[in-house]
Amino acid sequence: MADDAQQKTLPATPRKIRKAREDGQVARSRDLGHLVAIGGAGALIVGFGAPLVRWMQSLMGQSLRFDAAVLAGTETMRDALADAGLLVLGFALPLGAVLWLVAAAAGVLSGGWNFTLKALQPRLDKLDPLQGLKRMVAKDQLVTMAKASLLALVLLAVGASYLGLRAEHFVALLALPPERALDGAGELVVAGLLLLVLALGVFALVDVPLQRHLLAQRLRMSHQEMKQEHKETEGSAEVKGRIRARMRALATRRMMAAVPSADVVVMNPTHFAVALKYDEGGSGAPRVVAKGADLLALRIRDAARAARVPVLQAAPLARALYAHCELDQEIPAALFAAVAQVLAWVFQLRAADELGLASPAAPQALAVPPGLDPQRTDAGGGRVRRPRGEADA
Repeated sequence: MADDAQQKTLPATPRKIRKAREDGQVARSRDLGHLVAIGGAGALIVGFGAPLVRWMQSLMGQSLRFDAAVLAGTETMRDALADAGLLVLGFALPLGAVLWLVAAAAGVLSGGWNFTLKALQPRLDKLDPLQGLKRMVAKDQLVTMAKASLLALVLLAVGASYLGLRAEHFVALLALPPERALDGAGELVVAGLLLLVLALGVFALVDVPLQRHLLAQRLRMSHQEMKQEHKETEGSAEVKGRIRARMRALATRRMMAAVPSADVVVMNPTHFAVALKYDEGGSGAPRVVAKGADLLALRIRDAARAARVPVLQAAPLARALYAHCELDQEIPAALFAAVAQVLAWVFQLRAADELGLASPAAPQALAVPPGLDPQRTDAGGGRVRRPRGEADA
């Protein structure tokens, strides 16, 4: 386990953070919740102090008022207690609802809104005593325990100090009438809550970034986990390779199916083959409907001969077409003149075949710009890299 922890040095990816949030792992600060709850209670007491004091005075007056009818039977006392209980609930329930909303808002402030039911699902691994002991001595648990102990000591010290300094005031309240005693007690309670809120505020300022840091530490990943996640999201290299191979096979089949509809196939003489098609009724340039090198070039040649498509041996033009043209794209303008000569020869072949005449001679010395032929030298005298499989012809 220690070795695994030492290997987890990489920060969590967005995918792992998202999955952790789905599992209920969010940075929550208890100190911030305590601060907001106690601070909210103090704010309510201050804001509704006067109505609250009057309500308590009324409740205390009703409870302490002597009524001879109470001595006649227990039913009257029971009804009085029920009325007093309903009054307390009428005050406590709205106050509790407000404090619950405030505490929920504190949770959203610290870790954002996150609704999931996975945290409520039973997990048998939580019942393992050994795993429970490991969690108890884990780093984040020890830090949380130490922080909670320190907070308890600080709050105890603040409360004891405040009570020690205000002991005479609390004692003096006993000699005052109930109305004035309640007013004085409210002031003392508000002052004590203010001190507690200040102490909790200091701890919350430390605890919020601390919880985020501890969560980031728990979600750290090792190199193996990062590779596994990449494999799950992007797919393994083997699967991706098979997919690419299948896509190439499908593309090759579609390309080979287009060879019989081509007007001519230009070859060099066994390394490259490019099939061209020209739409006489259209306004565009000739398009490349198939291209290939080595064995695929031979397959294109055989398919063209089987479909009685003319095959022209023109090495420079074949190299230029293969290097600078893509499937289903028109040829570049620099090759218009050379391809026009080839198409003129094709049209002559068709006319001669229809009339039963001798086939015309294949065009020679096609006008291919030197810059488009990968085998020729460039203008600077350097050798242009030839395509794969190219040999001198």
